[in-house]
Amino acid sequence: MGTRREPTARQLRLAVELRKLRDAAGLSSREAAAKLGVNSVQISQIEAGTTGVSEERLRRLAAQYACTDEALVDALAALATDRARGWWEEYRGRLPTSFLDLSELEHHAAYRWDVDFLHVPGLLQTEEYARALFSSRIPRLPESELELRVHHRMRRRVIIESASPIPYEALVHEAALRINVGGRTASRAQLARILDLSEADGVTVRVIPFALDDFADVGAAMVYAGGTVPQLDTVLRDGPHGTVFIDSAAQLAVFRTLFRRVEAVSLTPERSRDLINRLTKDL
Repeated sequence: MGTRREPTARQLRLAVELRKLRDAAGLSSREAAAKLGVNSVQISQIEAGTTGVSEERLRRLAAQYACTDEALVDALAALATDRARGWWEEYRGRLPTSFLDLSELEHHAAYRWDVDFLHVPGLLQTEEYARALFSSRIPRLPESELELRVHHRMRRRVIIESASPIPYEALVHEAALRINVGGRTASRAQLARILDLSEADGVTVRVIPFALDDFADVGAAMVYAGGTVPQLDTVLRDGPHGTVFIDSAAQLAVFRTLFRRVEAVSLTPERSRDLINRLTKDL
């Protein structure tokens, strides 16, 4: 296989997981290469994501690493053999790579959780709301790139609007629903959109109300994409220098706990719809 100049986040995740398996086996890359009958450079390239790995070689590696988790090995094999080019490839070279990586991650996710405190989650946004958000960026985006970002965000909704949507749960703070983005008309349309989607199959929307005593989990804002096995779950968080992909087992466990804790204090879906209806009438 040829080398890659810029591996995708999905390709890098496969590389990271293979390195984790080798580390767990207590083998150096040189020792792993010797067991496989290849040179250590090939192992290093595989673990850097700069070259692919066949299913046959991946399974040989897993066996040499004494990995007995068949579900994990099967999931890694699926990662290794996936050659599909998704709709997001249309944007390659036109939008930041993180946009494409997010689309690919969502496409392969088994389920999706969002926690947001200041904005309506992207999958629930209307075109007008998304355009207003992107328009507020400093420095201002060129009109052509702004429209590309809006168009891309709207296409991402396919994972909850297709004939086979993935389970999706959004925990949205009341503050995000009260902030007028794009004006009163756009905000009213945005709330109506959330109400419509909250009735869709597989979609659950819960509101985190202002009227909570001692709520301090604002740091729980996240996008959580469930993998085909728990080891392949991924959390995305916005950092000062862009989107950060988190995949360590310890941190994933923390974010699962945070999500469940915030979920527990959120309103039920029914009471959430009642609140959103009241907010709509107030606009």
